[in-house]
Amino acid sequence: MMTPAVRSPEPGNFELIVGLSRVTPSAVELVDGGMVAELSGAGLLKMLDATFGGQGPVEVWGLDSGLGPRAMMVTEITMSGATTLITLEDTGMRGILN
Repeated sequence: MMTPAVRSPEPGNFELIVGLSRVTPSAVELVDGGMVAELSGAGLLKMLDATFGGQGPVEVWGLDSGLGPRAMMVTEITMSGATTLITLEDTGMRGILN
């Protein structure tokens, strides 16, 4: 598991895009090389579909000062009670413009 960083992005300062849909995490923590997002409901289902069913790319916009989308890869899914944490690692590649 990655080591947590000291900052969390402000809500509205980034966009998490799964396939063609905007997903809003309940909470986000930036970690070295990526982020951990708490997801539930429809957003969680979209992320699971993308991860296991190949239903489109996962991208983050706005975390790197407007340099465009960053392609992300799901590296860990942790479910505990009503909380699901998704660890996303930056692939080092630019995202795909849909």
